[in-house]
Amino acid sequence: MNHVLTSGPVWYLMRASGVVSLLLLTAVCALGIATTTRLRAGNMPRFLTLGLHRSVSLLAVAFLAVHVLTAIADPDASVRAVSVVVPQLSDRYAFWLGFGALALDLVIALVVTSLLRHRLAPRIWRAVHVLAYLAWPVALLHGAGMGTDSSSAWMLTVDGVCIAAFGGAVALRLLIAPSSASKHLSPPRVGAAR
Repeated sequence: MNHVLTSGPVWYLMRASGVVSLLLLTAVCALGIATTTRLRAGNMPRFLTLGLHRSVSLLAVAFLAVHVLTAIADPDASVRAVSVVVPQLSDRYAFWLGFGALALDLVIALVVTSLLRHRLAPRIWRAVHVLAYLAWPVALLHGAGMGTDSSSAWMLTVDGVCIAAFGGAVALRLLIAPSSASKHLSPPRVGAAR
């Protein structure tokens, strides 16, 4: 039974969920940037962008959980449970798995602070939430160095699309809406109209 559970299907699920996690994390970052800069397509209300950002975030976390659990379950992956949260505690692919562990730790911090947002000072929540911008390239490096398909044409295309989407969103934030982004990130003044 163990061989059937951890042979091909689990390995493919691990790989696929990793790719989907990267795509979703890219979308989460782009939607987060759109939300904070108050950019939206056409006349779409801001709450739709925010709701889509939250929904895609939950989906990204679900796929990331599948990716991590299947990596632990697959004996061919040689990933110990502690290796997924503590960088450099793996015999195989230690360096690249360390990037994955770091990205996971950052995502866990994002999830925990988002769940506790109503109990945290806005500045603390924002400071931790900015970690999403670090989690994305770290996750990209993890997949590029550890993924068995990392040098294949289709995976290089996926990486390129993710880099273009993330880079485009960051450029948009820096070039088009720097004043609205800085206003949104600074706390409102006491007595200021909202």
